[in-house]
Amino acid sequence: MKKIMMVLLILTFALSLAACNSGGQTASSKKEAGSGEDNFPNKPITLIVSYDAGGGTDSGARVLMPYVEKELGVAVNVVNKPGGSGWIGWGELARAKPDGYTIGYINSPNIITGYLDPKFKREENLDSFSMIANHVTDPGVIAIRSDEDRFSNIKELIEYAKTHKLTATTSGVGSNDHFAILGLNEEFGTQITPVHTKGAADGSTKVMGGHVDIFVAKVGEAVKLHESKQLKAISVLTKERSPFLTDVPTLEESGFDGVSSWSSRGIAAPKGVDEEKIEIILAALEKGIKNKEQVDKMANMGLQVDFKAGNEYMKVLKEDEQRVKDQGHLLGW
Repeated sequence: MKKIMMVLLILTFALSLAACNSGGQTASSKKEAGSGEDNFPNKPITLIVSYDAGGGTDSGARVLMPYVEKELGVAVNVVNKPGGSGWIGWGELARAKPDGYTIGYINSPNIITGYLDPKFKREENLDSFSMIANHVTDPGVIAIRSDEDRFSNIKELIEYAKTHKLTATTSGVGSNDHFAILGLNEEFGTQITPVHTKGAADGSTKVMGGHVDIFVAKVGEAVKLHESKQLKAISVLTKERSPFLTDVPTLEESGFDGVSSWSSRGIAAPKGVDEEKIEIILAALEKGIKNKEQVDKMANMGLQVDFKAGNEYMKVLKEDEQRVKDQGHLLGW
């Protein structure tokens, strides 16, 4: 019996020693310490922006991400994937491995028009993504050259455009800018021809150079030009005035109800990412988006922070989708 007891004691000691040499981790403690998927995130995350560097979405992303990185404890690398009216990036996001390490900005209504347009026959739609959080809602705006002598306000512009042909910039076919121009023509009988540009920088240059008559864009893209008097904002295309252009009336205030325009920019993941990972990213985004310093930096850029999480964000996008369907006839759908 004593020999048996001695053998058991030796075996117990040996097992304890082995555990110490391996760091003393049981299966449970290894999971807590984490390796691989048990410690998300444990490597850099890629954030796809479907537009060029320096644009409104890209600039907003680069302001926000340092605050998100601080919460996540890993780098978030902004990668620009322009082209295809945003669908180079959105397509890549939809097809990315659903492991939580690839996320991206969703721009509405542009993404919606891109899959509702029947000529593209895209299989992707809003349900191809897991919506995490909205970051910015940017109202539409109409601006003209500071030295424009044919019209000086929105009333004069619309009256002039009823009997004279004008051109106006858009950020692409089916963009909120494009729909705004077509809506003005339908509602008020204006004769404004859309001119599709590479983005706000290209569009504003064309207007300031006299190559296009009207700059139709977002407040965030026009506010600095308005403040510096390079362009003159004459109407905001939402129900309420922009806090960044308090001297500029809304279209409705000016007596022209029926046309509205805005763009939302939020963050999504490919469909199928584990819900716990989505919650981790959402928590970091919420803290980053609501961070006062971040809000102030965005305000300096004329960008209005508008945090909405998960289902609430998806609800807004579904409303945008219905709005695009209702306006599809303007594009000949």
